[in-house]
Amino acid sequence: MKKIIFLPFLGLVFSVSAQTSIVKFAAIEKILKKDGGIQILNFWATWCAPCVKELPILENVNGKNLSGVNVTLINLDFAEKVEVVNAFIKKKNLKTRVLLLDEIDYNSWIDQVDPTWSGAIPATLILNSNNGKRKFIEGELHDGDIEKFVQEVQ
Repeated sequence: MKKIIFLPFLGLVFSVSAQTSIVKFAAIEKILKKDGGIQILNFWATWCAPCVKELPILENVNGKNLSGVNVTLINLDFAEKVEVVNAFIKKKNLKTRVLLLDEIDYNSWIDQVDPTWSGAIPATLILNSNNGKRKFIEGELHDGDIEKFVQEVQ
């Protein structure tokens, strides 16, 4: 999301690109427990080619503003690489919310996302908090997958 900042006393206008927030797993747990709607959580990294390849699919879903569907990109790069992630977000012009997960002990939280997850990325969890249905996908998404998986959890 771009923000326009106007500084009238200087007569300047700046455009600021969206940036990631560094979070602990507790923030992800809040999303998993959020009431109402469908949450799509995609776990990815800037260095993962299949992850980067599927980002436009997720960005497209987010851009459709589907009622009750929220997309969050959970980045797994190291927290000290936040500037690399922010530069990537800007370069790819991502509008979807990006959270950089600062939890290097993956074994402490992976099972909480989905017990079948081996830890490979990309990985996507689609969760309908209204009825408790969920769909976990380990591997790359393709065109049409998200819409099909959202229907499965409705």
